[in-house]
Amino acid sequence: MRRLIASLALLTVAIIASAADAPYNEAADAKADVHQALDTARADHKQLLLVFGANWCRDCRELDMALRGTSRSLIEGRFEVVKIDVGNFDKNLDLAERYGNPIKKGIPAVVVLGTDGQVVYSTKGGELANARRMGDAGIYDFLVRNVASASH
Repeated sequence: MRRLIASLALLTVAIIASAADAPYNEAADAKADVHQALDTARADHKQLLLVFGANWCRDCRELDMALRGTSRSLIEGRFEVVKIDVGNFDKNLDLAERYGNPIKKGIPAVVVLGTDGQVVYSTKGGELANARRMGDAGIYDFLVRNVASASH
């Protein structure tokens, strides 16, 4: 009985830790989040960075770690960021379509919107779908060349 209780306790801790590391809120109202973030971005004279991905996707998690780590200074102050969960390519597909279907060739995918809500930049060919192989430096370089340059 003690082993069972100990095992359940460890499983509970693992589930809580896993949920804490989940960058995409699977219960979020993505449309409302985008609308609210666009209002905030306009007020703060920033652009909006939409990051499409899923918690099961290791490349999505790698991109998220880079956005919160080495690439943070590049993103902060320039963008409002909204992470949009696409589930198993069965959630928020209408939002992806609205912005040119950047997830067509893989996730994670990013879209930059201007303060007018129009697409300024979008991944189209799965450019970040190998974020694990790109590593922090590769992700940073990609963001500098494509995302940050779109903010000028």
